[in-house]
Amino acid sequence: MAHCNTVLNQVVGFFKRREFESLARKHHVGQKFRSFNRWSQFMGMMVCQLSGRKSLRDVVENLKAQGHKLYHLGMKKVTRSTLSRVNDEQPYELYKELFYKMLHRCQAVAPSHRFKIDEKVDLLDASTINLCLAAFPWATFRQKKGAVKLHIGLDADGYLPEFIDVTEGKMHEMSWARMLQLPSGSLAVFDRGFTDYDWWQELTDNGVFFVTRLKDNALVEYFKKRPGRKAKGIVLDQEILLKGMKAKLRLVQFIADDGNEYRFVTNAHHLKAAVVADLYKERWKIELFFKWIKQNLKIKTFLGTSENAVLTQIWIALCVYLVLAYLAFLSKIGASMQQILRLLQLNLFERRDLESLFKPPKIEASPQLVLL
Repeated sequence: MAHCNTVLNQVVGFFKRREFESLARKHHVGQKFRSFNRWSQFMGMMVCQLSGRKSLRDVVENLKAQGHKLYHLGMKKVTRSTLSRVNDEQPYELYKELFYKMLHRCQAVAPSHRFKIDEKVDLLDASTINLCLAAFPWATFRQKKGAVKLHIGLDADGYLPEFIDVTEGKMHEMSWARMLQLPSGSLAVFDRGFTDYDWWQELTDNGVFFVTRLKDNALVEYFKKRPGRKAKGIVLDQEILLKGMKAKLRLVQFIADDGNEYRFVTNAHHLKAAVVADLYKERWKIELFFKWIKQNLKIKTFLGTSENAVLTQIWIALCVYLVLAYLAFLSKIGASMQQILRLLQLNLFERRDLESLFKPPKIEASPQLVLL
């Protein structure tokens, strides 16, 4: 029988150890570690995310119980007090930079988006993670509530989070959006929370296309309607000018199968009206992204109360998301990320070939009936 390392060991092979150690030296503060390292911190928090551990003590006891299977990972002995201290004190920027290095590797194998257009599509939105203000006094949000806000630009190619920032809960989406450097020729899709005519004009001037919904109270000047046959559901396709903008935009009015009416506004005059409506429908994928990571990864409850500990946990969770996405892209049976996470949870410390987890089960032929 062929020897196999544990499934966990094969999963973390996604992260290049030399590259990690280089980042660890770059993002280190204070005295040099004597009996611990950032790799051990990363492994402990990875196990926390993949196996659903509920506390630091739970993480440490789980690692201790599996100690004879972890020697090949290069981990140091992990104690609760040490892990807590490192989470609090050592900069989370290590995992932020690691995330973006891994992102490029995932993008190389990610499938293309489903639209027959040349533009790269980014879905923009934000989600609030509620915190107890008494336990997290730095996470100011409202008078008696704390929160952090996760801002995401989701690449429609593989639904990978390309633009990310974690801010205080009261930071508005537009404040974050103005800082984005969207590439010329790309297409951004966002909801009405990103309504800012100056920003829309800036995107247009920079050659960035966008699709969003028009607010009901918008001051609109109507121009000629676009010629041609209208696709199913499209009731209006017309050039408009919004008060405060220089560039003419395009209004697409769409009635869904359930009878609801939507008014989309875009500067992409070259796209078919049906594609504009379909692009905004794609924005629902980022809502599903937020729902998935909150339900399956540990980013709603935290193992530390300091800002650095919270951000460390969030960025490691996002690194885990990339691992799962990478495995899903390479899966020969087209397994979903939910299926892969479940398989990893059941086999994390088992010694078996990782590829064998994602192979279709063999169906044995039923024995033929013999008629006597």
